[in-house]
Amino acid sequence: MNGDLSLLRVRARIHAALGDPARLAIVDALILGDASPGEIGADLGMPTNLVAHHVKVLHEAGLIARTRSEGDRRRTYLRLQPAALACLTPPPLRDADRVVFVCTHNSARSQLAAALWRDRVGGPAASAGTRPASRVHPRAVTVAHRHGLRLDPARTAHVRDVVHDGDLVIAVCDNAHEDLTSPVRPQLHWSVPDPVRVDTDDAFEAAYTDLAGRIERIAPIAYPSAVMD
Repeated sequence: MNGDLSLLRVRARIHAALGDPARLAIVDALILGDASPGEIGADLGMPTNLVAHHVKVLHEAGLIARTRSEGDRRRTYLRLQPAALACLTPPPLRDADRVVFVCTHNSARSQLAAALWRDRVGGPAASAGTRPASRVHPRAVTVAHRHGLRLDPARTAHVRDVVHDGDLVIAVCDNAHEDLTSPVRPQLHWSVPDPVRVDTDDAFEAAYTDLAGRIERIAPIAYPSAVMD
């Protein structure tokens, strides 16, 4: 009985947090990707102090988490907790000819994301880097192989040689999100921790899992006819 009561209190706190239109708008803005409080305020036309208040309520309700930018180290990014995503309806995405995943070196996260997209969704996908490395990281190749995906170890590319009009650009790292500006500006940002910084099999596996979960959520919105395995 006590367990049921505790669960009811958690659910009541979540529903109360989502009962405010401004907080619901913040949650809607975070369904498909991560954003800083400043970006949320700019997108929603909301003053900074009001964003901070609503973010505090959403955080205390267990709906969002905060992470520090791996790029400038000062920015904070907000992301929805997986449990919150299960009961929310994602907003529509604009039609895109192709999905392009971008990170800094095009050696791990963007490569894994593009391979996952091609395997799970089947739509056209590519990857690129803002400062591409000379090769794909060996641990990325290993984790891809472990999950039945194939990466070409020698195939990296610069974003300016890959992105074209009509592409849906998704930055899968903080540095790329912060560095890219017009004409190549990401439509979505996924704040996926850089596995190369840690350089362990577990770190690369965690990046793969994070990307797979995000792709599973976004695929039916980008391609309604897609069937996820």
